[in-house]
Amino acid sequence: MPTYDYRCPKGHEFEEFQNINAEPVANCPTCGEKASRIIGSGGGLMFKGSGFYITDYKNNNGKKDSKKSE
Repeated sequence: MPTYDYRCPKGHEFEEFQNINAEPVANCPTCGEKASRIIGSGGGLMFKGSGFYITDYKNNNGKKDSKKSE
């Protein structure tokens, strides 16, 4: 489930963890004013670890396989 950002006319910002099919939150929990959903950039893409290219596609630390070339 995604997290949505909201802002009310008084400048209060808050987040709601909602189902993608859920209706937008109508009121600010701080002041009660009508809140609108803010368009965000999303969570972003993160690669962790040593990298997929080195571990998945290269053999023997970048050296060619001598058995295949014979």
